[in-house]
Amino acid sequence: MPDHKIISFDNLSLQEFDTEAELIPLMTPEDEEEMSKEKLPSSLPILPLRNTVLFPGVVIPITAGRDKSIKLINEANAGDKIIGVVAQKNEEDEDPTKNDIHQIGTVARILRVLKMPDGNVTVILQGKKRFEVDAVIQETPYIKATIKEVQEIRPSFHDTEFNTIADSIRDLAVQIIKESPNIPTEATFAIKNIESQSFLINFVSSNMNLTVEEKQNLLKMNVLKERALETLRYMNVEFQKLELKNDIQSKVRFDLDQQQREYFLHQQMKTIQEELGGVSNEQEFEEMRTRSKTKKWNEKTQKHFEKEFSKLQRMNPQAPDFGIQRNYLELILDLPWNEFSKDKFDLKNAQKILDRDHFGLEDVKKRMIEHLAVLKLRNDMKSPIICLTGPPGVGKTSIGKSVAEALGREYVRISLGGLRDEAEIRGHRKTYIGAMPGRIIQSIKKAKTSNPVFILDEIDKLSVSNQGDPSSALLEVLDPEQNNDFYDNFLEMGYDLSKVMFIATSNNMATIQPALKDRMEVIKMTGYTTEEKVEIARQHLFPKQLKEHGLNAKQLTIGKKQLEKIIEGYTRESGVRSLEQKLAQVIRNAAKSVAMEEEYNVKVTDEDIVAILGSPKLERDKAEGNDVAGVVTGLAWTSVGGDILFIESLISSGKGALTLTGNLGTVMKESATIALEYIKSNADLFGINPEILGKYNFHLHVPEGATPKDGPSAGIAMLTSLVSLLTQRKIKKNIAMTGEITLRGKVLPVGGIKEKILAAKRANIKEIILCHENKSDIEEIKSTYLEGLTFHYVKEMSEVIDIAITNQKVKNAKNL
Repeated sequence: MPDHKIISFDNLSLQEFDTEAELIPLMTPEDEEEMSKEKLPSSLPILPLRNTVLFPGVVIPITAGRDKSIKLINEANAGDKIIGVVAQKNEEDEDPTKNDIHQIGTVARILRVLKMPDGNVTVILQGKKRFEVDAVIQETPYIKATIKEVQEIRPSFHDTEFNTIADSIRDLAVQIIKESPNIPTEATFAIKNIESQSFLINFVSSNMNLTVEEKQNLLKMNVLKERALETLRYMNVEFQKLELKNDIQSKVRFDLDQQQREYFLHQQMKTIQEELGGVSNEQEFEEMRTRSKTKKWNEKTQKHFEKEFSKLQRMNPQAPDFGIQRNYLELILDLPWNEFSKDKFDLKNAQKILDRDHFGLEDVKKRMIEHLAVLKLRNDMKSPIICLTGPPGVGKTSIGKSVAEALGREYVRISLGGLRDEAEIRGHRKTYIGAMPGRIIQSIKKAKTSNPVFILDEIDKLSVSNQGDPSSALLEVLDPEQNNDFYDNFLEMGYDLSKVMFIATSNNMATIQPALKDRMEVIKMTGYTTEEKVEIARQHLFPKQLKEHGLNAKQLTIGKKQLEKIIEGYTRESGVRSLEQKLAQVIRNAAKSVAMEEEYNVKVTDEDIVAILGSPKLERDKAEGNDVAGVVTGLAWTSVGGDILFIESLISSGKGALTLTGNLGTVMKESATIALEYIKSNADLFGINPEILGKYNFHLHVPEGATPKDGPSAGIAMLTSLVSLLTQRKIKKNIAMTGEITLRGKVLPVGGIKEKILAAKRANIKEIILCHENKSDIEEIKSTYLEGLTFHYVKEMSEVIDIAITNQKVKNAKNL
């Protein structure tokens, strides 16, 4: 018998084809009919396959390397040559068990066994019938199982749809063979010579480039028509991939030729551009050269430009670096080297602009005018670096815009909130793809002058990441001794930022690193008072919103009383953003009535406000009566302005323990401890029997427990509360206090006085106790805000008790 080579059929149609091999004869309809009549044995040895699936009628070579598989093949080959072939679920399993193999497999006949030099065995198998594993009866020395036949539902001979599907599979297989460079055209004859439609479907399914799971799903299908449709779907996908692959290879094949022809094409393109009136590279170069002569740069910059320009001229225009180099030179030409706008040092006009755009903020406007005055007198255009810090919505960013208008400078702004890449400030090196200059240089280019007013918004919200620390990159930008030669990585040379007026804004200075904070002059902006908010709303916000909503002052007006109701009942903020939103809501309601020609109140009333905005949600606390011992009104500063808070204390039988509640911070807790210890040490001074201090427990509480509270300013209020509790004497009506205490009984100054005073006035407080050192803070507040208030300035804790606590006992006083 001649020594024939056997083809690997699992790679026939879509992978490789050995032209020297001879095909095993294909199955005929007669063979298939005979095969279908064969009865299956009740049990079979099971051969698990790692990476393929055997279909009925198909011949495939299998290489067996596992000891169990080799033993099974040798024993079966010596016997009836019939085995069961099943794909394993995970090809990595070296010793698959009954749980590791699929349930549906194919009965196979061993056609030939070839022993390889490496010890492996190659066996040629032909699929017979599908079967289902019923029960595994042994696992050693190999798997053996009882099986049952799986019936295949075949369409009738005259089923037109099925015949059409089979013809489509045959035609598409022929097209794939033609398109694939790895499959010889002789394979077409094999496909065309298959007469049996079911064998054609199994043959193509077996030889497609599918995963084991996808082939197993095809094998499991009992309805032949469904299997044919699914096979056709997979073939369409494979054909589309093959077409795409051929297209890509065709393009790649011509890349080398294209590079060789680039020079000639470039020359033709240049000629065409000139004929069409376009700009050739030479013309671009000439324009760059002309622009460079008008720039006011120094000799060093001039030499650098000429060097980079000559490098561009030597480059091939089709090279990738050509575009990068051209962009780089265009940036150098676009930057306003030594070009400055002329400053307008009309300080009175500057004051008018600041007053026009901002109500209140007198201290801030005064400081800005002082800076402008220094610029005028020094006349060297070197600008200060200012940081405006304060709560949101108080006008920090808009102050910078007004300063730019007052000086006649360009205004640029970058938001630093969430910035975490150092390259955003310094730029990327131009060797990187998509490299760009940093935000500083880009903004200077946009401003077209080298001395704009530059707003660095939200400088406290810079973050650090593995791309670097942008706040450290800003150290050079904001240092007057260094920023005259700011180095941008993309620009690769120094740029003078010393004439730029940098104004940074922040909400919280604590998050700014000390080195950066040290480079800026900090101007604190406090929140607006209710009176200031009323004026801002009346003069700025309400007219602005009327205009934005298409109304005029004749169609809708609002009084100060109604504005104050909106401010106190519906907003709680230092700035005016929420106030503007509420006003817009009121105006939209009127705009709707105007558009629908409905009747409405031209002058907004309190009832209108409640109807539009709902019931007031943020009514402020009012001073309470003095019928209960130990309840004192304190004054607090919050990020949205001042507020009053109540200190309550209670006494109960015990051993002198102090309990503190109300979500208090460490400093506030220490203030309460100091107050109690001071009372114990000076009980006789306050008329308290020292013995009772060891017989009772003390509980001190600050209401609104969900709100965190901290700071030393409630110290005198806590001490007053405990003295009132222990003496059962009334606290004077309508009095509030703020101040820190020491163990010696001294009263120390605290901050936020302006906000606290205004909060006290809103709460109908008539008298306020303060440290004598806070008197200067009171003198800075407008007298109109202080009307109706009496201030008591104290140095000692005993003075606080004398002023705040009366000699009258409270109702239902306890006998301690």
